Amino acid sequence: MDNNTTNRLSRLTAILIQLQTKPLVTATGLADKFSVSIRTIYRDIKALEQAGVPIITEEGKGYSLMEGYKVPPVMFTESEANALILAEQLVLNNKDASFVKDYTDAIEKIKAVLRYTEKHKANLLTERTRYTQNINRERTSNNLSTLQFALTNFQLVQIEYMNEEGNLSSRIIEPFALLSTQENWLLVAWCRLRKDFRYFRLDRIQQAKLLAERFTPHKMTLQDFFDKYY
Repeated sequence: MDNNTTNRLSRLTAILIQLQTKPLVTATGLADKFSVSIRTIYRDIKALEQAGVPIITEEGKGYSLMEGYKVPPVMFTESEANALILAEQLVLNNKDASFVKDYTDAIEKIKAVLRYTEKHKANLLTERTRYTQNINRERTSNNLSTLQFALTNFQLVQIEYMNEEGNLSSRIIEPFALLSTQENWLLVAWCRLRKDFRYFRLDRIQQAKLLAERFTPHKMTLQDFFDKYY
């Protein structure tokens, strides 16, 4: 399967999620979201219709799904959905762009499995819930998703790190833990350059590259780390 086919399948799935999540979507909005032409969106909508997806076209307005249509077998209660929507608003305050994107994409998929009435309630809750921190939605890092993957799969990461004095250095690290603070994320990792554990602020990591090589997991809990080093 070539990249064009893979990209289209991915986009068709994402369009279906948009249709399941929102009461009405427009061709222009979809084209902007997926960085394709409106003509491409027309073809995608037609492909979904030919696959049996019951899409309703409202002339001059946009597209919607026939009420009651859903694909996933998993269902959420209204209270569970509300808890996740509330968590979404907390995540939007986060300063790592990759984390915000991953969670937002996940929430869209969750909204897609809600019943029609619950979906509208979830969208209303999204619109009516706000937190004051990070009002400007400033994003100061974009590596949290990569580091989470490296941490759980015990893969080395090569980073370009700028210290407080503005000096840049290249490090190979073994991610151990991630700590959230009011200002940013902190990574605890074994630094092969310094041969010791170090804290790294994610907003100072200029680049992070996941390496194929794996490291031996450190046999201690986070509390063990705090007890030993602090």
